Amino acid sequence: MNKLAGLIQKGLEAVLVILLAALVMLVLWQVASRFLLSSPSSFTDELSRYLMIWVALLGAAWVTAIKAHLAIDLLSERLKPAYAIRLQVLLQLLILGFALGVLVYGGSNLVHLTLRLEQVSAALELPLGYVYLVLPASGLLISFFSIHHILIMLKEGK
Repeated sequence: MNKLAGLIQKGLEAVLVILLAALVMLVLWQVASRFLLSSPSSFTDELSRYLMIWVALLGAAWVTAIKAHLAIDLLSERLKPAYAIRLQVLLQLLILGFALGVLVYGGSNLVHLTLRLEQVSAALELPLGYVYLVLPASGLLISFFSIHHILIMLKEGK
C-alpha cells in the first residue's frame, strides 16, 4: 500500500504542477491582454477561477498525503505516545468522515445535479458538472491517504 500511496502522491504532484503553471500563464495573459493590448481576454478570468478551485482542492489532498495540514500539536505533544497515536487516529477518522460525507457524497450529488440540469459556464460554455468533479475526486484522494495514515499509525502503535 505504501508503493501505491507513493505513486498516487507523485501523480498528484505532477497534476498540481501542470494546473498551477496553467493558472499562472492564464493570469499573465489576462493581465497582458487587458493592460498592454487594451482588449481583455474573455475566457481567462473564468478558466483561472476554475483552475484555482482545482488547485485548492487537489492541493488539500496532496497536503493530506504528506501530513502537512494545519494542526495544533500542543495536546498531542503533552500526551503519552500511546495516547498521542490514538488522538492522531481520531483526527484522521474525522478527516475521513468529512472527506466521505461532504466531498465525496455531497460533491457527487452536486456533479449529478448540475449535469442533469445541463448547467454551463458563461464564457466557456463548459458543463459545470465537470468543474465540480474535483470535489468527489479530492474527497476520494483525501480518504485514501487518511486510511493509509491510519493503517500506518495502528501498525506503529502495536
